Amino acid sequence: MAILPASNVTPMMRQYLELKEQNPDCLLFFRLGDFYELFFDDAVTASRELELVLTGRSCGMEERAPMCGVPFHAVDSYIDRLIAKGYKVAICEQLTDPAQSKGLVERGIIRIVTPGTVTDSSVLDEKTNNYVLSLYKNGPGKLGFSAADVSTGAFSLGEIEDDGQNTRLFEELSRIQPTEVIVSEGIAEDGSLMKRLKGAYYVYGYAKWAFDPETAKKNLLSHFRLADLSGYGCEGMTEGICAAGALLAYLNETQKNALEHINAISVYRRSSFMVLDEATRRNLELTKPIREGRSAKKTTLLGLLDRTKTAMGGRMLRGWVNQPLTDKRAINARLDAVAAFAEDMILRAAIGDALDKVYDLERLCSRLSYGTLNARDALSLKHSLSVIPSIKNDVLAAGHPALSAFAEKLDPLTGLHAILENAVAEDPPAVITEGGIIKEGYNGQIDELRQASTEGKDWLNKLEEAEKDATGIKTLKIGFNKVFGYYIEITKSHYALVPLRYERKQTLANAERFITPELKELEEKILGAQERSVALEYEVFASLRKLLTEHIDRIKNNAGLLAELDCYRSLASVAESYGYSRPKLTAGGRLSITDGRHPVVERSMTGFVPNDTLLDGGENRVLVITGPNMAGKSTYMRQVALITLMAHIGSFVPAKKAEIPLTDRIFTRVGASDDLSFGQSTFMVEMSETANILNNATAKSLLLLDEIGRGTSTYDGLSIAWAVVEYICDKAKIGAKTLFATHFHELSELEGLLDGVVNYRITARESGEDVIFLRKIVRGGTDKSFGIQVARLAGIPQTVIARAKEILRKLEAAEINRSVESKEETAPPRKYAAVLSELAAVKADELTPFEALGLLYDLSEKAREALCAAKPQ
Repeated sequence: MAILPASNVTPMMRQYLELKEQNPDCLLFFRLGDFYELFFDDAVTASRELELVLTGRSCGMEERAPMCGVPFHAVDSYIDRLIAKGYKVAICEQLTDPAQSKGLVERGIIRIVTPGTVTDSSVLDEKTNNYVLSLYKNGPGKLGFSAADVSTGAFSLGEIEDDGQNTRLFEELSRIQPTEVIVSEGIAEDGSLMKRLKGAYYVYGYAKWAFDPETAKKNLLSHFRLADLSGYGCEGMTEGICAAGALLAYLNETQKNALEHINAISVYRRSSFMVLDEATRRNLELTKPIREGRSAKKTTLLGLLDRTKTAMGGRMLRGWVNQPLTDKRAINARLDAVAAFAEDMILRAAIGDALDKVYDLERLCSRLSYGTLNARDALSLKHSLSVIPSIKNDVLAAGHPALSAFAEKLDPLTGLHAILENAVAEDPPAVITEGGIIKEGYNGQIDELRQASTEGKDWLNKLEEAEKDATGIKTLKIGFNKVFGYYIEITKSHYALVPLRYERKQTLANAERFITPELKELEEKILGAQERSVALEYEVFASLRKLLTEHIDRIKNNAGLLAELDCYRSLASVAESYGYSRPKLTAGGRLSITDGRHPVVERSMTGFVPNDTLLDGGENRVLVITGPNMAGKSTYMRQVALITLMAHIGSFVPAKKAEIPLTDRIFTRVGASDDLSFGQSTFMVEMSETANILNNATAKSLLLLDEIGRGTSTYDGLSIAWAVVEYICDKAKIGAKTLFATHFHELSELEGLLDGVVNYRITARESGEDVIFLRKIVRGGTDKSFGIQVARLAGIPQTVIARAKEILRKLEAAEINRSVESKEETAPPRKYAAVLSELAAVKADELTPFEALGLLYDLSEKAREALCAAKPQ
């Protein structure tokens, strides 16, 4: 709708239009009394999105301006709904008291709310950070990024190499998981990149000046009150500094406050953490289940490990799962702390009980910084501070060196706790302008005002009796009217007894009314006592809030320490409940797991079958795993990856024993999916993910590859899978530890042909029409898939099953005939070699009776096949 020039509208609407012009990309919530109103196109949009009644308002134009509004006390819920739909909201508040303003009430924008700057606890997940991310690129080379969570004060920056394909960028995005992204001009001009970004995030191109290197650095130095950035170790990180400085500028512009709770820079160095791409995070179900509708608490690694008592601990543990460490010393320090809690059940229980009383200190600090901390928040802060001394004492008394360092750093903050204990009422209202927030006895003036408002009548009665006694006038009475206030009324017959201290106030026909200093003092106390009491309580609480703000650094430091203790206690609790063991981290290339289990799957089924794993840089470099669908190949591979990852976050692992090498990356290529929005078929996605692995894996990586090549024709797929194994196995190219599951049984022949390739299979047995999955992985390959049996178990109609068997028999007969006609003379020696190689690798004294019988059965079958193949045709 066209808007007339501001000169043609009312002063109030001119004020609105000026503020709207300054924030054209926002829906402007304009405070008018007890409502926030929206006008013109904003009103039309909001009425549609929020299902509000669209009305109109006269504003000096020929036509009424479209208008809709929401009550001020419920505004947060409406704003949250708009933010969830991708809108930005500018909040315009009345800056002066309408009752005391002469003319137009002064108004201004107090905050701009965007998806990445939401601070409302009722909307945010308490155990998930809400990040806004800044991206900067200025030509090829490095790409800078910075992330902030204004609800907690977290702030970080980092740099990655620009690989030209944005692969590393999206790896970091999958780690950070921002809800909003601001980008520099160099990013905004990249059309294909912007398309991908906008497909997943709320993206906003930000001012070019903010990303200027000098301006950005000045912003950082000014905000953190520094002479240089060397103390944070980011002095030379130009691209990261540009992103971080611009992000601070954006936050200052939108949040309109000093952001005191953002008080430190965390520098992210990619080499310090295991790199996990988006496919790996998805396939391993680290924080989100693959299938929609499934409970993350039951089906993700984080859901299993998270027994944290505090919101800060939950967010920290999520961060650990998303970015495992690669520094052996740091990992072992975490493992030492987990071990201390695991060994001390009494301490674990005591700290758990204490942490149960700790509220979200990080987000309470955010409210302090924003000036929105209310009395109930202050009460939460008091309860949280109350348990810090006992936590400190309990941990120090337990005498565990790995935990004592944390306890020694805890600041008891007894002084702040005492102030809160004395100042804040035990059951305050949510709104700090209603009174009842300051405890009795903290402020004498407030106590008197409260007493005046509740006991004023008693005071007047006592004064009346005292004056009767003092003057001897028994008909003396104290009265009140709205014009003259309180007065002492004396009839004319008693004029002679009126004391000189009485001051005449009003003359009536038969009486005189007087005032005394004592009555005047009572009047001042009683009249407006409630109003003055509420106003004074607000002033006192504002002073208290200011005092608390001065100690944000100390409170946030405690929050970090308590969160870390919470994580260790949580991991120890899980380890004790489920029988996990401490892994041994090594700098070598050997990965050895005894009786490993899938941490999540074992909790949802009975009789989970543990399995061993041996991967090294030598003879056991690539395990080619065969076996039928549903037998457990995928579960087995994922459990190896999860055990490796858990060890790197500092967790005990679901295994009897585990030796884990330091691993730089875990790659997974599992399952079928497409990305039609970018024109990629299932097979294209499979090949893209495989290409990413082959181009970025190193000898220190762990690879999980499932059914490579199954998305195309049999011979094409087999050829691709064969070539991929050769490439991975080659030490000069990758030489990574690899689990390679396949239905191409021909790949079993690679054992003996390629150094480092060994065959394993998931055991299964036929019983009539059924197949029994034994879920044990043993040496050797298989040539049976049991596909038809699995189809029957899945509920495929019996007629389809019968027809499939018939077709299978014909195909197998045709294959036998072709084999007879071909007379391949090279087959028998190769089959003999495979059997002999497998037999030579057997360690008979290490086999269980069950494994020995299975191995004997398989070797005898393979020997018969080899003999048949060797007979003249």
